[in-house]
Amino acid sequence: MPPTTHPDRPDAASWGAEPYTASRGADPGAASWGTDSDADSWGTGQHAWGADPYADALRSGRGPLFLRRSDGWLLPLEVERWCARADAADLSALRRCTGSVLDIGCGPGRLVAALAAQGRRTLGIDVSAAAVARTTAIGGTALHCSVFNSLPGEGTWDTALLLDGNIGIGGDPRALLARTAELVAPHGLLIVETTPADVDEQVRVRVEGGDHPRPGVPRTPGDLFPWARVGAPALLRYAAATGWIPAEQWTAAHPAGQAPAVAQPGQSPAVPQSPGAERCFVSLSRPAVPGRRG
Repeated sequence: MPPTTHPDRPDAASWGAEPYTASRGADPGAASWGTDSDADSWGTGQHAWGADPYADALRSGRGPLFLRRSDGWLLPLEVERWCARADAADLSALRRCTGSVLDIGCGPGRLVAALAAQGRRTLGIDVSAAAVARTTAIGGTALHCSVFNSLPGEGTWDTALLLDGNIGIGGDPRALLARTAELVAPHGLLIVETTPADVDEQVRVRVEGGDHPRPGVPRTPGDLFPWARVGAPALLRYAAATGWIPAEQWTAAHPAGQAPAVAQPGQSPAVPQSPGAERCFVSLSRPAVPGRRG
């Protein structure tokens, strides 16, 4: 299980504090904020997400791209949606954000860019350099690191986001929720996207593209890393165990009523769900501290 505290974490009050490095899309000449973290200490799959084929998919803005379990189970990843502008379902979550926002696992940055366009103080973090580069290219601010590394402004963020399945980061939702509790302010809000199904699984997966090697050339498998998938009931159990209080649950229609379907071994991974598929969200808050004002 990834540790939920960092013994060497400074209590930084601003993004400019050492030892962080962030990239700013709005200011390509901005000075570096320290040095990148290059260790995958917490088993979050940093090296897997930072390498091909994930990086190639983000650079091109299209898939196919999947998470593959050792038994052949496939989960299609929605690269095209991630690389597009924030859609109506995304905006339903962004409207609920308050104050400063930390987007954990920001990917190619559509949410960071949408919030920045609203004038919000927003920072994305991602273990993929390609994701950070794309985020900055569309006007967002992003940091290349894991959520389990030291981060700027710990304990001061008004809202944190775990969308697009990012509750799975590290393969341990309880540890991730505990870590996120350290990042937000005492009055902080966390918005999580869950799977529509009532699932609670912790597995090891690898990122896999849809390319087909030349005949006789074996496919080189990527590194396995821990991942999790949870529905709302499981999320609420983990939330209760880590001091989060349910604030709201809602659903929003998936774009064009289409969503990728999980494929079993031997099945085509490209079959979408039927029209009417929904994305599911839960917002969580921190309990009020007696005698302390947020």
